[in-house]
Amino acid sequence: MAWLILLLSAVCEAVWATALGESEGLSRLGPSIVFFVALAASMTGLGWAVRRIPLGTAYAVWVGVGAALTVTYAMATGEEAVSAAKVVFLVGIVGAVVGLKLVPHDAPAVETDSGAAHD
Repeated sequence: MAWLILLLSAVCEAVWATALGESEGLSRLGPSIVFFVALAASMTGLGWAVRRIPLGTAYAVWVGVGAALTVTYAMATGEEAVSAAKVVFLVGIVGAVVGLKLVPHDAPAVETDSGAAHD
C-alpha cells in the first residue's frame, strides 16, 4: 500500500509542477488552485509513505516518477521537443525507480558503541 500511495503522490507532483508552469507565477486562478491542491496531496502522500519506506528511497522514487511524468506530459502536449536522448534518459529514470523498488530494504544498522572511551 505504501508504494501505491508513493506513486500516486508522484503523479500529484507531476500535476502540481505542470500547474505551476501553467499558473504564470501563480497569477492565474485555475492553475494556481490545481497547484496548491496537488501540492498538498503530493506532500501528504509522501509524508505517509516515508513512515513505511526509507526516506532516501521514497524521495528518489517520488522525484524520479514525478519528473519523468512531467517531461513526458510536456513532450506529449508539444510544449517540449521529443528526442531520442530524452526518451533514453526517461527510460533510465524509470529503470532506476524500478530498481529501487526491487532492492531489499533492511532496517538500518544500529550503532553498538555505547560512546564510552576506549583504552
